[in-house]
Amino acid sequence: MQPTTTPELPEPRFVRGEELLIVGFGERFSAECSQDITALWQHFGPHIGRVPGQLGGETFGLCCNPGEDGSFEYIAGVQVSRFDELPPGFRRMRLPARRYAVFLHRGHISSLHETFAAIFRRWLPASGLEAADAPEFERYSGDFDPVAGTGQVEIWVPLNG
Repeated sequence: MQPTTTPELPEPRFVRGEELLIVGFGERFSAECSQDITALWQHFGPHIGRVPGQLGGETFGLCCNPGEDGSFEYIAGVQVSRFDELPPGFRRMRLPARRYAVFLHRGHISSLHETFAAIFRRWLPASGLEAADAPEFERYSGDFDPVAGTGQVEIWVPLNG
């Protein structure tokens, strides 16, 4: 069996994030089926740029509402200025202003889970900080290409304090 490699993790920057209103499509996933998130993005993709009140071209992948069985809810979405006038089926999530550790993901999007593992298994325990009971999220630049894996991807980890 080959040893698992953990990616080199760049030092995070610390940000006092403003309140965000995120809307999109959401589903519940198990850790074993998280690759199905790609299908959720494909379903949401045609709506990007057409969501009422959308701000900018960035997209967001929110991980929230963890279950005791290891499952979690994932929302593929965009930032909006308001929650009204949304088409049926859209999920809404208000993220209050808070402090985050922000990590730049290096590599193709298919290795994103490795960066998450490095953050939560290595960096967070060694940091002396504590993750808040709040959604963590991926923030994709407006020019992100999921097939080529080009563009910027950041992981925002909510912190206590």
